Parts: sequence; C-alpha cells; structure tokens
Amino acid sequence: MYLVFPIFSCDFKPHDEDKNEQILSISCFLNEIQFSFPLSQNHKLVKTKVAGIRSVAKGVFVLSFVRNFSFTAGQVVAIDLKPDGQPRLYSIASGDNESLIEILFDEKKNGMLTPFLSKLNAGDIIYVSEPFGTFRTDAGKGYWIASGTGIAPFISMVRSGLSEQKTLIHGGRLDESFYFSSLLENKLPENKYIRCCSQQEDTLYFKGRLTEWLKNNQPLALNSKFYLCGSAEMVVQVRDILISKGVPFKQIISETYF
Repeated sequence: MYLVFPIFSCDFKPHDEDKNEQILSISCFLNEIQFSFPLSQNHKLVKTKVAGIRSVAKGVFVLSFVRNFSFTAGQVVAIDLKPDGQPRLYSIASGDNESLIEILFDEKKNGMLTPFLSKLNAGDIIYVSEPFGTFRTDAGKGYWIASGTGIAPFISMVRSGLSEQKTLIHGGRLDESFYFSSLLENKLPENKYIRCCSQQEDTLYFKGRLTEWLKNNQPLALNSKFYLCGSAEMVVQVRDILISKGVPFKQIISETYF
C-alpha cells in the first residue's frame, strides 16, 4: 500500500465509516494532530477482470487487469476482491499509454489481501478504484530512490517516457529483487541505474544497502529533486542522509508503503 505524505510516523487503517461509504483512514501524527482521508465516491471500486498474473521473484508478483481509466505515472489504485471490503492501495507499474494496468506486490504470509491476489487467474474478478495520488515526477534532473516493490511508480514513469535525466537507485535483498531489470537496462544509461543488494554475497551489483551507497559514493547533484518510495524506515533514513549532504528538505518527495 502506498501513500504520498511528508516524512513522519503514519498508521494506515482501513475501516467502514458507515454502510454506504468506505473510508480509508490514515492516522498520521504530526504535532499531535490526527488526519483522516476518505476514499471518495470518485474512487469507488469497480468490477474488473484479471488479465493475468506472473511471478517475477520468490513471493513477488505482477498482476495485470483490464484498463478502464486514464492515469498519471506515480498514481495508485485501491484493490479488493469484493466491492464492499477493505481495499489496499498499490502503485501502478504500467505505462500511461499501455492497454493493461499492472501492479507489483509481494505476498505477505499473513496479509489480508496479497495471499489471495497471488492465487488469481486470468478471467477472475477483482474490484479496482480509479487512480489517484500526487506522487509525480518533474522534468529535469532528478533521483528516483526505491527499496523492494517501492520501485513500482518509477517503473510506470520509465514506461511512460519520463526517465530522461533521471538516476534510479534501487535497493533489494537479492539479485532477483531487481524486478524489470531488462527494461531499466534498456531505458537508462548504465551509470544511471544503480542496484544495491544487501543479502547476496555473490551479487553482481553493489554489495550493501542503498543507504550505504548514498553515504559513501559519488557526490549528488544538490539542485535536483529526490523522489523516495519504499518502507517508512528506508524513507526516513534516506531523508536524513540527503539532508546531511545538503539537500534542501523541500526537494525531497516521498511515498511510503506499509
């Protein structure tokens, strides 16, 4: 699940406000203020047919389904297996001109949705909202920094032709964690696609976490924007590293997944 937000502690809790309207409540504490955001009528879940599902690594899948809407690369959709359930949010990983919508997800053993999504077949029915969200990339130089399946919105941006002057830094546990490598190697120059592998001793790429690469490697273009997507821990750690290197806070845009 993904949400664009300033970097601070967030607790994502779906629940029903009443029987006629579904609410996705994001409880975020900043100066002891709590915020809640509704999944509006514009985002109601619509019956949609699964086009296919494929495994891209152990426990990681790409789900595709029929496209019934337009979107901007970086946006999310809410998905559930029933029209009145508790949907989860997933970043779109497909290009904005492609005929199918794809999402990238890792199966959580005790998750409420992903164990069921991973067992879907072509022709099965899911319920999907229209896209929403404000995590978007600007033209010009920039850094895209992701961990795990947090790379999904950047995949969408690459497939939508938005990768010019961008550097992608992706962190994963194993070499197989670098999903869509063939696409990215084709679309990005070698020195603009950095893979950081934290747990495989014989990795073909940088051995260590992406935070280590950021701390110890080449100077960053401080006048660029930095787009972060991944776990809350990663986002906060990368934010702190960037600020320590002189990047202004306003140039750091983040999306945290839970």
